[in-house]
Order: sequence, then C-alpha cells, then structure tokens
Amino acid sequence: MSDVAERPIPWIFWPVVAVWRLLTLILRITGRIICAVLGLAFMAVGVMIALSIVGAPLGVPIAVLGMLLLVRALF
Repeated sequence: MSDVAERPIPWIFWPVVAVWRLLTLILRITGRIICAVLGLAFMAVGVMIALSIVGAPLGVPIAVLGMLLLVRALF
C-alpha cells in the first residue's frame, strides 16, 4: 500500500493519468513475464549443471535462484 493519500484528479489531467496507469500496468505485467521466463531458464540450466557431479556446487544455487525468481513472478 502507499502512504500517499488519494486526491481527486482534475478532469483536465485524466488523459495523462490514464496513459500513465496503462504504461505502468504494461511494464508490471512484462516484468513478471520476464522474471518467470528467466526463473525457468535458470532452473533448467541449474539442473543440467547439477546433473554432473563436478558441477553440482554451482548448479544447485543456480537452480535455487531460478526457483526464487519464479516464485517472485507468481506472487
């Protein structure tokens, strides 16, 4: 929640406010999609690296990072 109190917007500024809210909605949705795709990619790469015994110390943290990104994108 924001600490800023909602003030009535003068009618002359409504087009600007509407465009601004639309842009923020588009950027918010795009950011979530990019975060989810990166999370899935990191998880896949981390699991592939972790399948080799030598790469397990590097692959597990990458997979965990991917999982955290995916959880952040979903919630």
